[in-house]
Amino acid sequence: MRYKGIKVILVSSVVVLIVIVLILLAEKQFGGRPISAGTETSQSEETVMKETKRELKPDPFLSSGEVTVDYLTVNEYSRPGNKLRNVNAIVIHYVGNPGTTAAQNRSYFEGLKDGHGTSASSHYIVGLEGEIIQCVPLDEISYASNERNGDTIAIECCHPDETGKFNAATYDSLVKLTAALCNTYGLSPDEDIIRHYDITGKRCPLYFVSNEEEWYGFKLSVQTAMK
Repeated sequence: MRYKGIKVILVSSVVVLIVIVLILLAEKQFGGRPISAGTETSQSEETVMKETKRELKPDPFLSSGEVTVDYLTVNEYSRPGNKLRNVNAIVIHYVGNPGTTAAQNRSYFEGLKDGHGTSASSHYIVGLEGEIIQCVPLDEISYASNERNGDTIAIECCHPDETGKFNAATYDSLVKLTAALCNTYGLSPDEDIIRHYDITGKRCPLYFVSNEEEWYGFKLSVQTAMK
């Protein structure tokens, strides 16, 4: 009986050692976390935390009297209402229709819902007198930047002639608006302000494509305005 008792103790000890080894191996395999039914939930929570870690800090300029909010009607062709979940860049455009105003271009976008053909819009339009119209909420996509519609804010700019050069009033408002958006989304003027041209090769905005030094000068102006 004495030997039988010793045998039972030895077997029990071996079983305990095996269990301890298995636990240690499991913890090593799963990064030091114990295995549990909540593992999947924990991983999902970590993913959500990573996605929401950067908090937006809306720049006051975006809600100031310098920006007129006049949203397009939700429709298939210019404001689909699809959510914009990430903003990784600001895309600069020109309207390509010399002498037209911000209001006229906004009306053009609105009218597309009745044409059932072309799809186009932008979040903002900057006019010839420096006026700024917001056409699409910042948490929705616009139809302006092709494959980058899903992660960018689009700004269309009016221009007085076919060179596509913005006048002083348009340029100044564009700088302030772009700086405010960069502040809001934590973007870098050097890396995260791009042209439509940089996405598709289309010569838009024309003046900034034809004059690279002016394009870099614009980004420097935005950098200065952010300070």
